[in-house]
Amino acid sequence: MNLRFFLILMTLIAVISDYLLHPFYPQYFELRFGITDPKAVGYYFAAICFMVMISFPFWAFVAKKIAELKILVYTQLVAGILALYCFYTDNYLYFWIISLTMILFKASYLLVYPYILRIVKKEEHTHTIGILSVVVHLGGILGAIIGGLVVDIINANYIFLIMALGDFIQMFMSLYLLKNKKISLQHQENNTITTKKKSFISNQLILKLGLVTCILYFSDFITRPFFSMFWETISGLQSKIISGSIYAIPGIIALIALWINSKNKTAQNSPYAGLVPILCMGLLGLALQGIAIPWILIIGRCIYGWAIFQGVVRFDVLLFELSTPDDYAIDYSKVHFFQNLGVLLSSLFVGIVVDIYGLHIPFVIAFLGFLITLLLYLLFFRTELKALKKIIQT
Repeated sequence: MNLRFFLILMTLIAVISDYLLHPFYPQYFELRFGITDPKAVGYYFAAICFMVMISFPFWAFVAKKIAELKILVYTQLVAGILALYCFYTDNYLYFWIISLTMILFKASYLLVYPYILRIVKKEEHTHTIGILSVVVHLGGILGAIIGGLVVDIINANYIFLIMALGDFIQMFMSLYLLKNKKISLQHQENNTITTKKKSFISNQLILKLGLVTCILYFSDFITRPFFSMFWETISGLQSKIISGSIYAIPGIIALIALWINSKNKTAQNSPYAGLVPILCMGLLGLALQGIAIPWILIIGRCIYGWAIFQGVVRFDVLLFELSTPDDYAIDYSKVHFFQNLGVLLSSLFVGIVVDIYGLHIPFVIAFLGFLITLLLYLLFFRTELKALKKIIQT
């Protein structure tokens, strides 16, 4: 087994750990602290995003001096210990302080993503990014299902014990990779890569890409915090396992999409190709999910799952196409900052609008957000799209 396999497995474990409570924060706050205000959930999501926004660029900077795996050994150890503190505390204020500090250290696992892209060949980026995107979706599926089982059968608070276990597993895997001579040699070779500097135009396009994906992630994440409650309201089914499974449909679709992509040998190489119809498909999926009829919502979620997977993969491929291997972590942290800004804004906004307008409003806002994403993409990358059109015509 090679270094890439272990890093992808570490990513899966990290994502599962992260997603255990994502569909159930409203229920968790009510069961653990007796808090039912929707705004509290939105504020907490926003605080998580803010911590990731400020921590990941820091870890990307540190990774310029210290190897990623060495960083992960210490940060995941601290994150695991803090997760245990979250399990034991029943004070709401202490929970905020401890859990957000945990996120500060936990966010270092994001270094794995650009590191994997640095150790594979450029022509393998699209397939590798597709695998990583599926890993994120699969982690979301498993996290939602495991979280639902814990909430339904045991107690929501025990989720933090599973989180701690995930952090400690990542720590031991990082230690193993550092101690393994063959993998350690591969690690050292990949850290000696030198490349030419990016052009000024590439830096500009990376910032534009960050703004476009900021709106995209805002639109995607604003539908998430109250999705399970929306489903339970329109379906009349109160099972958290079913709610978690419906929440995880995009992850199932992502697995299918990756398999289809791997079979499609005639796919266009340009990272700009196909993004316009994909975003239009996302608009359709969001419109159908906003209709308060269970079977129509499921169809819409399937369509949306296909669109968001293909869109995220292509935008990530575009990012690493514009960047250079030496700058992958820094450039990814820049775009990731914008993406988390979108998530933060959605988290601040969602609790307020749900409190005022009801559980259906996030889909309306997400639809408008996808429309803005499409328009900004056409505006910012019109030159590249025109060049692609000429190539296709010839």
